[in-house]
Amino acid sequence: MKTYKFKTNINCGSCIKAVTPHMNKLEGISWEVDTDNPDKILEVKSETLEASDIKNTVEKAGFKAEQL
Repeated sequence: MKTYKFKTNINCGSCIKAVTPHMNKLEGISWEVDTDNPDKILEVKSETLEASDIKNTVEKAGFKAEQL
């Protein structure tokens, strides 16, 4: 399983709520956002997806994602 980390602008519970439906459409992943971290780190674990798939999904939800 690969682990990807992204710096995001997902900074509160409402933001997480907005991105959740988009992330839940992705098959076979687990994800979480550390909103306590100043860089708002999104960590995604997946066996099948590439970083670009995750980044595109976050951006479709209206947020920024920069792979670390």
